[in-house]
Amino acid sequence: MQRLALFDLDNTLVDLDTAFRVWVQEFAEEYRLEDGAVDWLIGLDRDGYPHREVFFAKVRERFVLPDSVEELWGRYRLQMPYLVRCRPEVLDGLARLRASGWRVAIVTNGTADNQLGKIHQTGLAEAVDAYALSGAEGIRKPDVGLFEIAAKRCGVALAEGGWVIGDNLTADIAGGRAAGLRTIWIDRGTWPGVDHQADHAVTDVLEAIEVLERHG
Repeated sequence: MQRLALFDLDNTLVDLDTAFRVWVQEFAEEYRLEDGAVDWLIGLDRDGYPHREVFFAKVRERFVLPDSVEELWGRYRLQMPYLVRCRPEVLDGLARLRASGWRVAIVTNGTADNQLGKIHQTGLAEAVDAYALSGAEGIRKPDVGLFEIAAKRCGVALAEGGWVIGDNLTADIAGGRAAGLRTIWIDRGTWPGVDHQADHAVTDVLEAIEVLERHG
């Protein structure tokens, strides 16, 4: 099997949850929202409204905000790349993989401006060989096509195998398996009791990198 590693971005390579909590605090202060607004916003996100257009429609309605959904969502996309962080240890791990012959790419769902901003602001653009963004390509994980684009940009064929690493059992693990790749699931405790089909389950991307190094 060739040394190809396709990593998810949010809550895999970068800590989106922590960045989101920072954004929520700043948003509540900016709009002088009522007590309890922070918990409500975090709860809304956890209740299954990660698509920000839907999310901001509900936020605007709840707090009777003067700005349009498009304005709120647009400012969020501009701000979030400056709030997410990629730990130096993760960047070092990716560097080790590439130094030992791995081809490394990011495969992520999301709007192109938001995801590309995160990749550049965190230093990940220089830490990987390629990336494929659903917002730029017009297809989303678990569609095998997005993984194929990433592999091609790494100069390899998906048919030769590789690995997908991510935290979402549908987009990353099921998508990776459909693409004929081995998978490593980042179990962050958000899918309790699920019978996953990943080849490996870890709690942090650094552990996933160690798995790849052992198999490399």
